Amino acid sequence: MNNLVLDSESLNNVLENKPITRHEVIEIYQKSIKNPNDILLVAQNLRKKFKKNSVTFSKKAFFNIINLCKDTCSYCTYKAEPGEAKLSLMSKQQTTDLLQLAKKYRCVEALFVTGEQPEKKYEEAREWLKNNGFKSTVEYLVHASELALEQGLFPHTNAGNLNFDEMKELKKTNVSMGVMLENVSERLSEKGMPHYLAASKRPKARLEILENSGKLGIPMTTGILVGIGETIEEVIDSLFAIKQLNQKYGNIQEIILQNFQPKPDTFMKNEPSTDEQYFKTVVALSRIIMPKMNIQIPPNLSPKSYQSFLTVGINDWGGISPLTPDFVNPEFAWPEINNVDENSKKAGFNLKCRFPIYPEFFSFISKELRDKMAVIEDEDGYVKEEYWR
Repeated sequence: MNNLVLDSESLNNVLENKPITRHEVIEIYQKSIKNPNDILLVAQNLRKKFKKNSVTFSKKAFFNIINLCKDTCSYCTYKAEPGEAKLSLMSKQQTTDLLQLAKKYRCVEALFVTGEQPEKKYEEAREWLKNNGFKSTVEYLVHASELALEQGLFPHTNAGNLNFDEMKELKKTNVSMGVMLENVSERLSEKGMPHYLAASKRPKARLEILENSGKLGIPMTTGILVGIGETIEEVIDSLFAIKQLNQKYGNIQEIILQNFQPKPDTFMKNEPSTDEQYFKTVVALSRIIMPKMNIQIPPNLSPKSYQSFLTVGINDWGGISPLTPDFVNPEFAWPEINNVDENSKKAGFNLKCRFPIYPEFFSFISKELRDKMAVIEDEDGYVKEEYWR
C-alpha cells in the first residue's frame, strides 16, 4: 500500500491513515486536472484496503407513494402536478399488491418515496390521505412500512425533510432512511439557481435532518448531486460536512454520488450531462476524504461505463429493481442484475446483495428488525445468495 510513488505528500499521508484538510483536497484536485493518475490510484488502493474485492447492491422495489411535492427543483422530473399522467397516489391496496409482487421477485428492500410534504400544498394530497384513512403522509408511511415487514421486505424511506418525531416513529419499522444533502452551497439556492424554489433543499434544512438522524441513531443514506452548476470547492465542502456529521454520530452508512442528467420536462433540460472524468474525480475525492465510507453511484445513470467506477473508489451500486422503474430518473432503466454481476466479475469484484442497511450498522436497529432479517441473512450479514439470485 505505502510503496506507491506519489507526487503528493497529502496523498501519501492519506495512505498512512493521516487526516486530510480541505486545503489539501483542493490542492490535490488542482493537480489532478493535468494528471489524474495519482488521485485515482490512491482511491483504488483505499477502496481495496477497506472494502476488499466485493461490491454490493440492494434488490429493491420502488414504491412511488405520492409524487405531489411542495417544492420545485430545476432538474427534477419526479414531481407531478394534479391531472398529469405521471401522478402517483398509491392506495393501501396498491401498496399491498406491489409488496406481494416484490416478494415473488425476491426483493429485499421496499423503497418508499414521496414528494416533500405534499399535503401542505395540495388538496388532492389531503383527499388521498383521507380516503385511505390517514391524517398525514408520514402516518401512511408507517403503515406501509409495517405491511412491508409482514411480507418479509425491509423498508427504507426517503420522504424529504421529516421532523424529529416523524423520524423517531419511522425508525421503529425502517432499517434505514435517506435524504440527499445535494450540496451545502447557499449560492445554489439563489434566484436563477437549481434550488431557488425548493426551500427544503436549503443546506441548513438538510443538515438539520442529518443531525436529527444522528441523534436518533438512524442508519442514514445521504449524498451529493454532481454537475448542477456547483464549484469543486462546494463539492468538497459538502463532502466535509457529511464527514463531520459522521464523525459526530457515526450513523452515515453510505454516500450516493449522483451525476446530473438533463430531463426534457425541466428548467435545466438544455444543460449538459455531468462530465464523466470530472465525476470520476469527485468519486475519487470522496474516497480520499472518507476512506472507510460506503460509496455508491447509480449504475443506470452511467449505463455504458458504470463498471469502470469500481477502479476509482466505489463499493456499492445502490438499489436495483427487477420490478419497478426508477421514478426519479424514468428515462434510465435499471440494468439487469445478472449483467451487473457479470460486469462486476469482469472488473475483478464479487457481487453481494445487502439489506437496506450495511452489516456494520446492524447495532443501530432493534432486535425485532434483526430477527426478521435473520430469516434470509448469511453468516456475513448479507442476503443469502440462494435467496436473491
